[in-house]
Amino acid sequence: MDLSKEIEIAKSVRKNAYVPYTKYYVGCALKASSGKIYSGCNIQNGGIQSICAERVAFVKAISEGEKSFEYIVLCGGSDLNSLDNCLPCGYCRQFISEFVDEDFKIYALSENDNIKEYSMEDLLPHCFKL
Repeated sequence: MDLSKEIEIAKSVRKNAYVPYTKYYVGCALKASSGKIYSGCNIQNGGIQSICAERVAFVKAISEGEKSFEYIVLCGGSDLNSLDNCLPCGYCRQFISEFVDEDFKIYALSENDNIKEYSMEDLLPHCFKL
């Protein structure tokens, strides 16, 4: 699978992150089943109400009427010139699980554009579902 477009978007949107407290820049590109790609970056504040890049992308997509998703590509690091193996936090894992099926994939980008693939089951086994 060619993820080059999504990788470019995820890396680029990191520049928009508002991270005055952690200085940890995260960007992502969410691919909807419609083919449209939604980007997101993390946005922090001084309280407990910060929002992660993944939730930004999902909220944008859902607010535009998207209901089905294929995968998300994410990247993060402590500066804009480096990448760690950044994965969704626990809150995001539960949030994402509400809107995806078992085929949804999470692609985490790290140094040298290495990509690791995860399923929701890998990251959130036995998730809470109503």
